[in-house]
Amino acid sequence: MLRNVYKHSAPFLPMEPITITFLGTGNAVPTKLRNHTAILIEFLNEHVLLDCGEGTQRQFKIAGISPAKLTRLLITHWHGDHVLGIPGLFQTLAMSEYQKTLDIHGPRGTQRFLHAIEELFRDFKINTRVSESEGVIVDTPEFTIEARPLPHGPPTLGYSIALKDRRHLDKAKIQKLKLPNSPLLGQLQKGKDIMVKGKKVKAKDVSYIEKGKKVVVILDTGMTDSAVQLAQDADLLICESTFSQEETEKAREYKHLTAVDAATIAKKAKVKSLILTHISQRYEHSPRIIEKEAKKIFKNTKIVKDFDVVTV
Repeated sequence: MLRNVYKHSAPFLPMEPITITFLGTGNAVPTKLRNHTAILIEFLNEHVLLDCGEGTQRQFKIAGISPAKLTRLLITHWHGDHVLGIPGLFQTLAMSEYQKTLDIHGPRGTQRFLHAIEELFRDFKINTRVSESEGVIVDTPEFTIEARPLPHGPPTLGYSIALKDRRHLDKAKIQKLKLPNSPLLGQLQKGKDIMVKGKKVKAKDVSYIEKGKKVVVILDTGMTDSAVQLAQDADLLICESTFSQEETEKAREYKHLTAVDAATIAKKAKVKSLILTHISQRYEHSPRIIEKEAKKIFKNTKIVKDFDVVTV
């Protein structure tokens, strides 16, 4: 399994990790080794499933992960290999007596398609909350999720999940100044200066900023500047690489990316690491062809297989 694709270099303990489990890494046709696309992203108290290809509920079982932990479902687009597992997942959640409200976000048409699923399969009921907006779709004090449109044919979104920078108090400096354990420390934590016994204590002098983390997922799309903008300065870019360089013309025809395209996006966006997924059955027994092509452009590239786990 892949581990520690990117490690903090700061001298203090890093914030909570973002853990990514690849439940499916294939493209339109599943193979013996690769299931349809599904990516589980876990951080803080969030358990986010990005896309839900056919058989995803079984992939959860094999990985030893309970789907009942899910808090969100992000859908990139409504092609079958990315969504055919939704009815089965919903049925599994209902049979598990899922108690949460599942937040679902997707491109235009998502509400209509989910309603059709509910009409077709009436033997399950779970609480859902559906949205179809673009831009920053989730903004909490700790993290944001952004959705950006990408060109692929049907309405399609790429996603960015970013943990925000955090300010930490330097305990040694706090103790040296003999600052009282009071709400004043909370002001310093927020970056505000305080007055103690007539003396000004500047927040910048007794605290430090811990850099946040950013993971971006770009699946089915044609080559576009929007992908570069979304991936800008990401710690990790997870990107489709459906075609090899010799099939560039076909990639353009079907609005997909080659391995070289994925690496070019990573390089232009100045990301730290690139992971290739959505691998075609053409490369079932020779996926290194894809990886090798990408590495010529962007060295820190890896190709994943089903059930690989990556921690950022």
